[in-house]
Amino acid sequence: MTTRPNILYLHSHDTGRYIQPYGEPVPMPNVQALADRGVLFREAFCAAPTCSASRACLLTGQYGQSNGMLGLAHRGWSLRDYGHHIVHTLRDVGYTSVLIGEQHISKEPEAIGYDEVIKVPTTHVESVAPLAMEVLSRPRERPLFMSVGFFETHREFLGPGSLRDVQYSKPPNNLPDAPEVRADVAAFKASARSLDHGVGVVLNALDGAGLTDETLVIFTTDHGMPFPGAKATLYDRGLGVMLILSGPEPFGGGRVHDGLVSHIDIYPTICDYLGIARPPFLQGVSLMALLRGEVAQARQEIFAGSTWHAAYEPQRAVRTTRHKYIRRWGDRRTPVLPNTDDGPSKDLLLRNGWADREIAKEQLYDLLFDPNEANNLFDDPGYADVLADLQGRMQSWMNATDDPLLAGHVDPPPGVEINLPGQLSATDPPTRVK
Repeated sequence: MTTRPNILYLHSHDTGRYIQPYGEPVPMPNVQALADRGVLFREAFCAAPTCSASRACLLTGQYGQSNGMLGLAHRGWSLRDYGHHIVHTLRDVGYTSVLIGEQHISKEPEAIGYDEVIKVPTTHVESVAPLAMEVLSRPRERPLFMSVGFFETHREFLGPGSLRDVQYSKPPNNLPDAPEVRADVAAFKASARSLDHGVGVVLNALDGAGLTDETLVIFTTDHGMPFPGAKATLYDRGLGVMLILSGPEPFGGGRVHDGLVSHIDIYPTICDYLGIARPPFLQGVSLMALLRGEVAQARQEIFAGSTWHAAYEPQRAVRTTRHKYIRRWGDRRTPVLPNTDDGPSKDLLLRNGWADREIAKEQLYDLLFDPNEANNLFDDPGYADVLADLQGRMQSWMNATDDPLLAGHVDPPPGVEINLPGQLSATDPPTRVK
């Protein structure tokens, strides 16, 4: 490749796939236009359903147990080696890099390695998008990698949404159709519309600068929606993410792929697209053969896990196109409430006894017949071979990544702030580890 393309990494907080291009009733015309000219992945998943861990996996091409980000950066967790961040590999082949807005993998963004970190008053669209416009308008001699991170659709949401949305919004399938949940979803949708506006502002600036045809746009989010049973869980509604790649061939055509894809596949895909050597620490697979139509599937399974969010909740999952196996570690069998964001939906469930509902230590789902992951088949003898296969795959993955859970309880490092699993909320007084 004689002229390297720019790379624009656009990302949001907590959006999952609850947006228009995935069939949801959330008008996002700018994101839909991006999908119409790019490639949308229907079965894309994060490698960790929590904010810092997910972003760290994408940007290092490594699972959390390998890159060290097993908790939240703003609470003290960090990467083992910030030199594994993709900006360093790109700098070696001539890229300059700029960070604007949300990043969530370091308390000190300067530690990551970007050539320029632009200070922002907030990470909301209203602050971030104009700064991205300014950067795109600059003349430059080197290709650009720019990370533009929006706070939307993280709680607290921007507003309750329209009265029509408050009355008529359809909750996600795992939540009850109750007035407070509909209002909660309406507020999420208002935040999603703001996100779409920010995406449109940045993409219009890209087009205005004459850079659209020479820029690979990566649009994604960190994990699932900030609702009970989604974010911080290993169900599809926690791991499933929107992912659109748009740019020069093979990233065009308004195509849709149904094969399994993981966030950790983005780094090796960029390396192959640019024709540069993959760093030896990468653990994902390249999607280039899939994008070129040479194969129907890039991978046979995806792996994911989380260890710490606000509180300790160690769990791992393996998912194929048909089945999913989830295993939880430790003795706790009821919800770890600080790991679920506060809001009206959580309050409704708590008033009705959710805090005491037991969670199975091991779970097996047949996603063809049970896409909502409600019928645990772990004890079903008809699925014994499937269970043994997935347990074996998980064990092999944990061994290959030197997962610390293999040795037992994973202690947080000194200085990290944690909530206790028995607390009600992440806003409850945390404990600083000594």
